Amino acid sequence: MMDAMDSPGPAHRTRRPEHPGSRLARLAGLLADDTRAQFCLALLDGRAWTAGELARLAGVAPATASGHLDRLVAGGLLAEERQGRHRYVRLAGPAAARLVEELAAHAGPPPAPRSLRTASASTAMARARTCYDHLAGRLGVAIADALLERGLVRQDTGFAVTGDGLRWFGALGIDLTALPGGRRPVARACLDWTERRPHLAGAAGAALCRHALDAGWCERIGTQRALRVTGEGRRALRDLLGLDEAGLAGGAGAARGEDHRW
Repeated sequence: MMDAMDSPGPAHRTRRPEHPGSRLARLAGLLADDTRAQFCLALLDGRAWTAGELARLAGVAPATASGHLDRLVAGGLLAEERQGRHRYVRLAGPAAARLVEELAAHAGPPPAPRSLRTASASTAMARARTCYDHLAGRLGVAIADALLERGLVRQDTGFAVTGDGLRWFGALGIDLTALPGGRRPVARACLDWTERRPHLAGAAGAALCRHALDAGWCERIGTQRALRVTGEGRRALRDLLGLDEAGLAGGAGAARGEDHRW
């Protein structure tokens, strides 16, 4: 009989081979923490944040935030760059942003706000916000609906820009045919986590969002993803897509009796 001295120790045990689910499990583990998930949701604004800013947002110590960020960078969800003593992080790219946004949509609506300040922020986010680099919320869904109704975008299995749509974007100074190629589609339907309906993503969605910000149609509110539509933006949306404030009333927020002003 083999005694304890003869039994194979930990160093002699065979390591389990990696199976197809191993990488998925590691990826899921990256977001299986409230702080890391909060960081990723904040970074959906498409901008780079410092480690200190994210630490303050989540209410954790800088050293704790740094450890979480190390894991997210090593796992490929975040990319980092350093300028002097500052460490900046952002989502690694559109694929990482799409993963976070779609998981947020599947997770369901956020809990009811417990304070007036939180309620106001939640309402602003639902009204209009960025989803990484494209427009989301009731504004994003209303724009996607208007593009579909005018035949500028078609919806088969997903979104695709039509010939009329290419000319419409061109009139805004956006040449979709000249955008860099790669794995990113020109147009993609992205499920909006507050409206539960698709808004326009992909290269076309990103270009339209950039134009809306550069042309002064929208402006950011504070440090979060929420946007406010300006007077110039209201005129442009009315003239180009026939949208007015009443055009948002069909969103999911209507059933909750929310404020529909932009």
